[in-house]
Amino acid sequence: MKPRAIVFDLFGDHLRYHGGEARLQALGELLEVFGIGESTTRVVLARMRREGWFETRREGRETVYALTDRSWQLLDEGRTRIFDRQHEPWDGQWRMVIYGAAERDRADRDRLRRTLAWLGFGPLAPATWVSPHPRLDEVTRAVASSPATKVDLLTCRSAGRTADREMAARCWDLAGLGADYAAFVDRLAALPSPGELAELPGARALRLRIELVSAYRTFPFRDPDLPGELLPEGWPGRRAHELFVAAHDALSGPADRYVTEVLTRQTP
Repeated sequence: MKPRAIVFDLFGDHLRYHGGEARLQALGELLEVFGIGESTTRVVLARMRREGWFETRREGRETVYALTDRSWQLLDEGRTRIFDRQHEPWDGQWRMVIYGAAERDRADRDRLRRTLAWLGFGPLAPATWVSPHPRLDEVTRAVASSPATKVDLLTCRSAGRTADREMAARCWDLAGLGADYAAFVDRLAALPSPGELAELPGARALRLRIELVSAYRTFPFRDPDLPGELLPEGWPGRRAHELFVAAHDALSGPADRYVTEVLTRQTP
């Protein structure tokens, strides 16, 4: 895990519930749990402040790092995407985005592709992306700031369920994603029971909880949360999510007690 990713996960999983801020000394102690030294902590936090992720203020001789509005938005979006996975019945309709951008507007086009992937769209053709989710309004808002990129938004149906499954297989690497989910399920199944996890020492529980978040949060960027009608038989994604949430919740108590102890100890 990279230090800046650990910082984001610490704030997203714990420190946001303690006012979204922490003293440098407390952050240093928490990052030591992950083997990150003081000098690296200072460099990473200073760089993230320059990038606009943190505001700082002085309290006596101590520097306090506080989340900016931009950071709050990122953490809110990430938490929703990680924990609120979609399992609603599908209405059988595809939402299609057809876009066009001049070659000189490549940056806008690439930004749109990233946005579409985040919203659960997949590339059916080079400039045609589809999703089973009703998120065309989000696409409209996303392209509002890029007038050079023209889009057509459609709602349509395929010839039938066989065609639907074939389209899903073309748009997303479901075989590769399923294999990675299965490996993650095996990793989670090897953990102690939720009751045992809840009894772990605080520092160990914190490290394990952040490690699990770090490992799992890559999936929502790759998984469009397809309805069951479009997924291969025996899809392991939902089992992975269930096991992840159970372990994450079990580790919450000892991990957050440890974070609270560190914050309290470093407060004059």
